[in-house]
Order: sequence, then C-alpha cells, then structure tokens
Amino acid sequence: MSQTLQETPQGPAWPTDIKLKKAERLLSVSFEDGAHFDLPAEYLRVESPSAEVQGHGASTKKTIGGMRRIGITGLEPVGNYALRIIFDDGHDSGLFTWETLYRLGRDQEKIWTDYLTALEREGLSRD
Repeated sequence: MSQTLQETPQGPAWPTDIKLKKAERLLSVSFEDGAHFDLPAEYLRVESPSAEVQGHGASTKKTIGGMRRIGITGLEPVGNYALRIIFDDGHDSGLFTWETLYRLGRDQEKIWTDYLTALEREGLSRD
C-alpha cells in the first residue's frame, strides 16, 4: 500500500487484516506495526463514533446499556480510511477510522472500565 500512514502515539494505524467473527461477536483487527486487537461487538457498539453515541462533544456522550448480546451483521469499507460496522440492532451510522479502531484496541481496558463505571453511575445494565 502506498498510502501515507496515519500515526498514533504507538505507531502506524494502518490495518493489515480485518476479520468479522460473527459467532464470537468479535471484530479482529491486525495493524502494520504488529498490534492485534479482538474487539467485542458490545464494546464497539457502546463506543460507536456516531453522533447518536458520542453526541457533539465529550459532555454530551451517551451511555448505552442493554448491548451485551449485540452482534455485527456486516462491514462496509468507507474509502481507504474507515469501516462502517452494521450492528444487528440496525445501528450503522458510526464510521470507525483506522485510527479509532487502533485507539479502541490500545486503550480497551481503560475505556471498558470507564463504561462499566458510567453504567453503574447511571443505573443502567449491560442486559
């Protein structure tokens, strides 16, 4: 690939392999710098970069509950910079850039812990 790579603090965020594992409800992504992440559908859905989830700024981000059993029905490439993930609840408006997928993988533990804390604080459940 002759594209200029988008840089993250950890290195290039250019995917070399993307696999949807429907039965496991996982998106498996490998990057050119050797990083590999298995991203659960629930995690991707509740962290969708869509305006529906993220709002229009950090203070307007919504905590989405009830996604424990969410699945991914399809993937659509968007140009050469992102992926549209189609979830089985019909949500498909978030564009997951390569940089976003890398960040979600790299920071998964902290982001997930923050999400679980927000669920509890707001009286919501994963179910």
